[in-house]
Amino acid sequence: MSTLSCPLLFPPFYGRDFGKESPTFSLLLAPLEALLPHLTPLESGSNRPLDFTFDFQVRALVYYHTERYTSAQDLLQAAGCDPFVRHLIVPGKGLGESTFYEANATRGSLQMIELVDRLSKKASRRLKVAYPELGDLAAIDGSLMDASLSMTWADYTSCQRKAKAHVGFDLNRGIPRKLALTDGKSAERPFVTLFLEAGQTGVVDRGYQDHKRFDAWIEEDKHIVARIRKSTQWKILEELPFHKGASIFFFAKVLLGDEAHPMKHPLYLVGFRSRGKVYWVVTDRDDLTAEQIAFIFSLRWEIEAFFAWWKKHLNVYHLISRNQHGVLLQLLAGLITYLLLVLYFHQQYAERPSIRRLRELRWQIRHETNSAICIPIIIICSSRFL
Repeated sequence: MSTLSCPLLFPPFYGRDFGKESPTFSLLLAPLEALLPHLTPLESGSNRPLDFTFDFQVRALVYYHTERYTSAQDLLQAAGCDPFVRHLIVPGKGLGESTFYEANATRGSLQMIELVDRLSKKASRRLKVAYPELGDLAAIDGSLMDASLSMTWADYTSCQRKAKAHVGFDLNRGIPRKLALTDGKSAERPFVTLFLEAGQTGVVDRGYQDHKRFDAWIEEDKHIVARIRKSTQWKILEELPFHKGASIFFFAKVLLGDEAHPMKHPLYLVGFRSRGKVYWVVTDRDDLTAEQIAFIFSLRWEIEAFFAWWKKHLNVYHLISRNQHGVLLQLLAGLITYLLLVLYFHQQYAERPSIRRLRELRWQIRHETNSAICIPIIIICSSRFL
């Protein structure tokens, strides 16, 4: 079945000038369009050239998240009945449902990863560094998403399937930088090694505590600010001064581990209270005060807020594919959409993404493309799909 099932109503488009139909969406998409010619070419797996190229594929997924669709069927129906959506994602020879699903399930991940990397670097150059005195800070965390029982690769329990998105997040600029996908039970600690670059400081919760890995990261010139479990043993090497009377009650240079299994490298341990909870946080950085260490760990909340906003307002967890490649592709497209929003809102309003601005953006795109005319047309077209 092709989304070009209503050819008399909507003849093929031969140009790709989105600015004439929606200047707003064209401006949002502009950084992506500028990068498309420079990506690794997506090659066909046969002698037949691809009609549904990566350009169409990524535009479709970005529009899917921008407009907050809840299924691929919604998007494909819109492509059959809304001339703007059709222009955006349907090649001249048409687009079958099987082609759309097959493309997302099997190809395009390398190009998506390249786009995330290039867009995040572009955003990094444009955005102001919030805390330059604290260095290059990267929060690393994972977020679980529900999976269907048919997704056997998403192992979690005997009666549940969950996948986990692992994200590296630039705390100084408030943007995601890297992403990986695993089953829900996979360990999170290895992603610090993969995501963190030399000279950066990884900000992580207590689930990442691993003394051997702490030593290994330090030897790779990768710094940490990590919460540790309250049961952790340590030996005090030197008590350090701090401002008493505040939330901080402990600051010392310590060696983590028991006498039989101590770490090789000393760390700086801070104990502080926040909202009725006690936190123990360590770092290998000797240039930070106790107050700065506690503040850096408090910034880790930014990645939690990102996960919540990303999930709620861009519908990235409404999956359009069940295999691991397809889920990864959609998550990467969700990051690309978020980065495009970051660049657009920064250029237009000098603001970070917000639901108010996102609603304004969606309304403006619909107003420019007269998307409301799709309502009666859907009735006409859908009868031909039955």
